[in-house]
Amino acid sequence: MKHTLAVLVENQPGVLSHVAGLFSRRGYNIESLAVGETEDPSVSRITLVVEGDEKVIEQVSKQLNKQVEVIKVNDITNEEIVERQLLLVKVAADTAVRQEIMQIVEIFRCRIVDIGRRSLIVEATGDEEKIEAIIKSLRPFGIQELVRTGKVAMVRGAK
Repeated sequence: MKHTLAVLVENQPGVLSHVAGLFSRRGYNIESLAVGETEDPSVSRITLVVEGDEKVIEQVSKQLNKQVEVIKVNDITNEEIVERQLLLVKVAADTAVRQEIMQIVEIFRCRIVDIGRRSLIVEATGDEEKIEAIIKSLRPFGIQELVRTGKVAMVRGAK
C-alpha cells in the first residue's frame, strides 16, 4: 500500500539526506518526495510517498522520530487531505495541432506558459489522477520533455 508521510524537520543542511537514507537503507523506494520551508522559516516539511505495509511504515516512522532534526512524523494516508502535483510538459505543437492542444489545456484548466515555433510548454497542477490524465491526453502529440514535482499534501480542517 502507498503511504503518504508528512515529516516536519529542522531547516538545516543534510536533514533531507538523513531522512531519505532511512528509507534507502531498508530497501524502500521513495515514490514521491517534496520538501520546502513552512510558515516558520526554521522548519521544513517533507512530504513522502512510500510503498509498504503498516508495520514497515510504523517502523520507519519510529526511526525518523529518533533523528535529532525531526520534529514530527505524521502518516496522513488515511486522513482527508488536499494534495497537488505540478507538471511542466513540452509538447510538439506545429500550427496544425495548436488549437487542439489549446482545447485540451482549457478542458483540464491548465496554462500554456511558453510558446515556441514547434512546441508549447503546458503547466498543470492537480492530484495524481489529473496529472496522469493530462499526460495521456498530450502524449499523442509528442511529449518532448516532461517534469513533475512530488506530491504535496495537507490535512483538511483544523491544524
